[in-house]
Amino acid sequence: MLVARRNNDLMSTMFNELLDWNRWNGLCSTEEQSMTPKMNVSESEKDYRLEVCIPGMKKEDLNLSVDTDNNLVIEMQHKDEKKENDEKRHFLRKEFSQMQFKQMLTLPENVKRDQIGAKVENGVLTITLPKYTTEEQKQLAQTIAIE
Repeated sequence: MLVARRNNDLMSTMFNELLDWNRWNGLCSTEEQSMTPKMNVSESEKDYRLEVCIPGMKKEDLNLSVDTDNNLVIEMQHKDEKKENDEKRHFLRKEFSQMQFKQMLTLPENVKRDQIGAKVENGVLTITLPKYTTEEQKQLAQTIAIE
């Protein structure tokens, strides 16, 4: 699975050095860094599998789609639920807040887009991306008749 396509020419190398996200991430607050979920990507003969760590999230907080550019779009939005206020109690410190995240991953050509599946279990979002077999890919090839 391609997370990003790389081009090894001089200009892209210069831009990559300028936009070195690992260096700039050090300038982000730890709160911003902690809101980026960790992800595992694995591959087998029949599928790709993404595992995204999303503790405390429910499936209602998630949105998955494939856009017109063949990108898998993973979006999460979690809002702190307002609790009833006790007039005798007020917050001295409140750290629960809204959390938002959006990630786009370029899908390989051999993914069966109509059979992508996802489930949330024990704080992990698992996305399964089935692959076309070599024979299925050959069947998808199309010959155009010339008149």
